[in-house]
Amino acid sequence: MKLLRPLVLLLLAFSLTGCGYNAIQKQDEAVKAAWSEVLNQYQRRADLVPNLVNTVKGYAQHEEKVFVEVTQARAKVGSLQINADSLDDPQKIRQFQAAQGELGSALSRLMVVSENYPELKANGLFQNLQAQLEGTENRVTVARNRYVQAVQQYNGMIRTFPNNLTAKMFGYKVKPNFSVDNEKAISTAPTVDFGTTAPAPAATR
Repeated sequence: MKLLRPLVLLLLAFSLTGCGYNAIQKQDEAVKAAWSEVLNQYQRRADLVPNLVNTVKGYAQHEEKVFVEVTQARAKVGSLQINADSLDDPQKIRQFQAAQGELGSALSRLMVVSENYPELKANGLFQNLQAQLEGTENRVTVARNRYVQAVQQYNGMIRTFPNNLTAKMFGYKVKPNFSVDNEKAISTAPTVDFGTTAPAPAATR
């Protein structure tokens, strides 16, 4: 009996390996790691918002509507963080996408406003924040691409035989990915460029 138990455990281990359990586990962890990086980069972007708003406010006090939109959008993304254990919920993923999209749009409007204030564009702090935002948008794009690829590999793995039987046995489910509507945004990083627009008359401060 003492020898039988180790043999049973050994056979079970080989059985799980052969049916893809270890590979599914490894790919599931890869998805979670990729999602953590997505969250890190989106948080990095959100952290830039207060300084951006305050800096632009110093030169564009009359653009209150845009400031409110950016601030509200940032608050919304802060309330919709999704941990790795919630990645199986398509509705939460869609809500997260929508909130991040709203913040991205609000930031774009803030940048458009800044074009009307040459003194703001020449401000060293603003230039630094602009460079950080541009770099962060690129990092977001890379992180999202990696997450998309990780989910595609995971979903493909648990749908194929015999892995699909193992996945069903241990409760592994297909994970929702970023929607088709966002594929262009995923593959193309937003551009933040202040050097191509002709300067507008400076506003009186």
